[in-house]
Amino acid sequence: MTGAEKLLWANLRNRKIFNLKFLRQHPIIYQVIQNEPRYYIADFYCAEKNLIIEVDGKIHDFQKEDDQHREDILRSMNLIILRIKNEEVEDIPKVLAKIRMFIKN
Repeated sequence: MTGAEKLLWANLRNRKIFNLKFLRQHPIIYQVIQNEPRYYIADFYCAEKNLIIEVDGKIHDFQKEDDQHREDILRSMNLIILRIKNEEVEDIPKVLAKIRMFIKN
């Protein structure tokens, strides 16, 4: 995990937000071909809300098309994706408020 992911994980784990269970670095299987699963690794996943939280670094500025394709597949599975930039995590109270508002809505 990156530093930003570690900081966010410290604030998500142990049901710290709305008593919801989050898993970190969780594989989401979207297809199985010849008994081989195809999957994406979600930074953080909450099954109760079908929510994936992705913490994005600079690399994501250069792979927007790949990210969009991935999001299309995940959304087709009725998963909701919240993207947070690494820089945002520096203001962790603001990020946690953003996550709470996202979950409420």
